[in-house]
Amino acid sequence: MNDTSALRTTLRRYVDDGTVPGAVALVARGDDVEVAAVGHVDADGTAPMARDILFRIASLTKPVVAAAVLALVEDGLLRLDDPVDAWLPELADPVVVRTPSAAVDDVVPAARPITVEDLLVFRAGWGFPSDFSLPAAQALSALPGHPLRPAEVPEPGTWLAALAKVPLLHQPGEAWLYNTCSDLQGVLIARVTGRPLPEFLAERLFEPLGMVDTAFEVPAAKRDRFTTFYRPAPSGDGTLEVSDTPDGQWGSLPVFPSGAGGLVSTADDLLAFARMLLAGGTANGRTVLSPASVRAMTTDHLTAAQREAARLFLEGQGWGYGGQVDVDRTEPWNVPGRYGWVGGSGTSAHLVPATGTTAVLLTQVAMTGPASTPLMRAFWRHAAGA
Repeated sequence: MNDTSALRTTLRRYVDDGTVPGAVALVARGDDVEVAAVGHVDADGTAPMARDILFRIASLTKPVVAAAVLALVEDGLLRLDDPVDAWLPELADPVVVRTPSAAVDDVVPAARPITVEDLLVFRAGWGFPSDFSLPAAQALSALPGHPLRPAEVPEPGTWLAALAKVPLLHQPGEAWLYNTCSDLQGVLIARVTGRPLPEFLAERLFEPLGMVDTAFEVPAAKRDRFTTFYRPAPSGDGTLEVSDTPDGQWGSLPVFPSGAGGLVSTADDLLAFARMLLAGGTANGRTVLSPASVRAMTTDHLTAAQREAARLFLEGQGWGYGGQVDVDRTEPWNVPGRYGWVGGSGTSAHLVPATGTTAVLLTQVAMTGPASTPLMRAFWRHAAGA
């Protein structure tokens, strides 16, 4: 392990200018792990940032939940072409707006059922488009709950009933739409297994991988390692407002464990997950996923038109199961086959199968939109050796 000055300097620049109170970054190239922890766990400087600090990882939850769905496929409990309404009957017989700009009551029947693979590839028809002003997108935004405020989301049955009243924006399979499909994956896992999502993830992924700090809640004994969470002030003057405290939203298990963004984790836990994927699904002498599942998860499944329509989120790159897959070398870090994602809480985690590299960045300041932040881009440039 080494802790290089270049990585620390990259992080220090954004801590010193007040962008973030602190950050933890990790770059692993095989067994060589470069790590830096800079700043503090909160803006008051009550404790220094450290390698084992817990962060709200937001949408970095998505690849984890997709892996769990694939585990159920390998168990024979699901098939990729299975209609999901067998387990999510609330979503039977969905309707679709006649055109994306149509009113929510101007609908036609779905041409076919929504399948498991539709959820994995984010092509079910529910989710956020690049144009948030579309009536169906606004109706989706109005659903109760927010992934970064998990204690406020209703239980899954209530949420599904509300979602079922929102028409699909596109026919199943036609378009990539962000976020909602990961929450549906989480509910699907619980319905198929008859077990709470946190329990299944712990048994099937976290325990075999040694992800000892990844969960949907932070117990009292670990809260001294949990950050305060911030959002940029509406004034736009660069100041930060407290959005959550260590004793807040993650203080107890939520009634809706969000498959789209509910987990907390550490840099080393995310490294363990990435290493499993880089090793073709094995870890610690155990098979977690098959090589075929890992290949499917980390392969782009979108058409060129779907990638272009999702440019606001994907910046022209592709999507596998639960994460982005790079297809074009638009920036130094965009290596074709690079897989991973970013979290709205200011987090990112990517792996590059061609080089065996993993890059994890964890901060505690919310993003203001889908675009990657200057700090993320500076970190990715460092990880790429550019």
